[in-house]
Amino acid sequence: MQRIQLDEDIRPLSEFRANVASFIEKVQKTKRPLVITQRGKSAAVMLAVSEYERLLDRLELLTDIQKAEAQLSQGQGISHQEVEKQIIGNID
Repeated sequence: MQRIQLDEDIRPLSEFRANVASFIEKVQKTKRPLVITQRGKSAAVMLAVSEYERLLDRLELLTDIQKAEAQLSQGQGISHQEVEKQIIGNID
């Protein structure tokens, strides 16, 4: 995801309502999120679907890594050599 550009990617709700189609097009084209404000405060973030899916994939990967690290620290992992034995044993 591209970094947000503060001068272009923060818009009030009233402007968003008036230009929904153009904002959707811009988010899809730039791959940058759009922050929508309401009464001067951030209220929502709009992302391109592809960027949202990419974020979910990253979150899932990081969650899996965190889980694996926790399992290893609790002695629940197996060595590389043991994995090789299991894989080679299944091939033969």
